[in-house]
Parts: sequence; structure tokens; C-alpha cells
Amino acid sequence: MSMHLENPGLTLAGKKKGKKKFASADAKHKAKSLDNDWNELMRKYEAKPLSKKIVAKSLTPIAQDRVTSSNKIPSLVTPGGDCNKVTPTMYTGDKVLGIAIMHKSNLVPIFSDEEAVAVSSMRR
Repeated sequence: MSMHLENPGLTLAGKKKGKKKFASADAKHKAKSLDNDWNELMRKYEAKPLSKKIVAKSLTPIAQDRVTSSNKIPSLVTPGGDCNKVTPTMYTGDKVLGIAIMHKSNLVPIFSDEEAVAVSSMRR
């Protein structure tokens, strides 16, 4: 595409701004007074440079050790507490026949043969 069809925002030079036009002299006066007020506020509340340098205090070691032999507390000894492998829990009842996957990873318990046939015949 040629450059004359593109908008001015895409050019490197940009669009040159023309003179600002107002609807009336009253609007021009109001815009100028608002601009002056804004500039005064900016001058009033502008950030002032820091005059002092912040110096870090030197760190001194603590005079006493926090842990001494006099305040040492022995840990609690609990009897037992072996770490044997836990036997897995198994279902020993006779109500649930099995588990079926209906859609993707939707697991459904099967209680009867009719439910098993119904789940197997369901489609996506």
C-alpha cells in the first residue's frame, strides 16, 4: 500500500498541530484561565528534590548470646510413633458392583446390571 493512503499516526513525522480554535471568545478565555490555574497547581505541588542523604546506621553485634546452656529446653519424647505402611482400605460390601467411566473422567458407581448396560449405551 502506498503511503498517501495511510493515516498520519503511522508516519515518522507525525501530524502537525494547527492553531487551537474555540467556539467563542468566552470559551477561549475560560480555557486560558483553566490552563493558568493548572500550571499554578503544578508549580505549587511539584516534587522537591531531596536535600539530605540517608545514611544507614552501622550494625553492632548483640551483647549476649540468645541461647545459653541455662535456658535450654529439652524436646518432648513421645513413645511409639512407628512409620509402618498403612494397609489400603478395601470395599467389602455387596451393594456396589463396580465403577464405570461415563464421560471422560466422570466416575459413576454401578449398583445393578441395568445401570451398567445404561452407562455403556450412553453416547457423548
